[in-house]
Amino acid sequence: KNTDDMTNARKIANKLNDLNKKAFAYCDNVRPYFDKIRYHCDKLEQIIDDQSWPLTKYRELLFIK
Repeated sequence: KNTDDMTNARKIANKLNDLNKKAFAYCDNVRPYFDKIRYHCDKLEQIIDDQSWPLTKYRELLFIK
């Protein structure tokens, strides 16, 4: 699966007028793509030096006071 597949899943979900069906379409058909993206981003956060990573890392967001 690639980004075109994710884009198509989003387009299909966005055409739905019933908000409940749209929510389930995003949950079932779009979110799995973001799970894959998240996995790879988490791995990158672990291997890139903090000095070279300009964004707040996800694990840091969890513990901001």
